[in-house]
Amino acid sequence: MNILQINSSARSTGSESTRLADAIVAKVSAKAGNANVVRRDLASAPHPVIDEATLQALFTPAEQRNAEQQARVALDDALIAQVQAADVIVIGAPMYNFGITAQLKSWFDAIARAGVTFKYGPTGPIGLLGDKKVYVALSRGGLHRGGPSDVQVPHVTTFLNFLGLTDIQYVYAESMGMGPDAVAKAQAEANAEIDAVLV
Repeated sequence: MNILQINSSARSTGSESTRLADAIVAKVSAKAGNANVVRRDLASAPHPVIDEATLQALFTPAEQRNAEQQARVALDDALIAQVQAADVIVIGAPMYNFGITAQLKSWFDAIARAGVTFKYGPTGPIGLLGDKKVYVALSRGGLHRGGPSDVQVPHVTTFLNFLGLTDIQYVYAESMGMGPDAVAKAQAEANAEIDAVLV
């Protein structure tokens, strides 16, 4: 089994979403018995954002790209290859200002490639990354789960579904900014959720 772990917190250490992602990976690995884990920390190794030069490189036919354009597209190709090779994807996703981090957005932008990870058919988009399990470890400072302020989960779900990733399990650690007692309770509840979904 190939497991891809994406840590998208701006923190390289001390991140609750990364702690939860680590716990999920440990459980999946133990259950599989023989797992190859690839971890990508988007804080210590950030992926470049899309800019005009990137768009020009992506929309230039491969055989016409200059060396700089080839190098830029190769960065995205490497991320796509990791996703394609994975059987299980685990994403640590803290909430920043009600949404995903800039780091995760750059990763999303990199792996969404027309004709590779999705295509358009007669009735609309068709995802090409199906048959993978996705776990998303969410950490939030306040309480948002299931409420109108939780625009993060719909965004992540819509994006993953767009690529054909529909088997998604969310694990929540909320109220992380509401004091030590709330943190301890949130961590215990998140750990229990992990145990429940990975029996």
